[in-house]
Amino acid sequence: MLVGVDFDNTIVSYDALFWNVALEKKLIPESVPPVKNAVRDHLRAAGQEQTWIELQGYIYGKRMNEAVPYKGVIEFFRQCRNRSVPVCIISHKTERPYAGPEYDLHKAARGWLCQYGFHDLDGIGLAEDRVFFHPTKRDKVARVFQQRCTVFIDDLPEIFEEPEFPQGVEKILFSSIPSIGATMGTEDARFASWKEISRYIFQANASQRPKQPRPTA
Repeated sequence: MLVGVDFDNTIVSYDALFWNVALEKKLIPESVPPVKNAVRDHLRAAGQEQTWIELQGYIYGKRMNEAVPYKGVIEFFRQCRNRSVPVCIISHKTERPYAGPEYDLHKAARGWLCQYGFHDLDGIGLAEDRVFFHPTKRDKVARVFQQRCTVFIDDLPEIFEEPEFPQGVEKILFSSIPSIGATMGTEDARFASWKEISRYIFQANASQRPKQPRPTA
């Protein structure tokens, strides 16, 4: 098994940060739910798409250190190390914002990983060369193939729907919508928490999960 994991909105939770910064900048009223997408929807409904784009660059750059990991994700990476399960991070992330002030978004993201001990030898111990940031979704999907991932975890179903997403990779969708009662897309499994993902990946009868062929282009 080789597990690939997306970065933004899969490892990193931005909900509280987007809400706090938008409130700080007086872009939203307090009545907007403290969720990133609610902030986005409010700004778009107000005709402030450009403001939304610039807000993303500002948060992913200057304010990145204030973002937090999703509950359970650090424990998942530690389990990968303890169980000798290879893991890598593969993200669709441009190096610079699309608009607004210039920030090195890759540097900010790597700094965040260091901040939370992802590369600490006595912690998660993830090698820095196991982290990949790519400017396009196509490049991201190509990296999934190049790394020979057998499992990939992402919050965006459209990644799994990319025509060149390699066949044979088990697709796990990290979504706030639970799998029970939800309409499944191209994903093989859907979970709303990292605790559920860990249970699924490391369950005692994991060998009984459907066997996936090796990834092919």
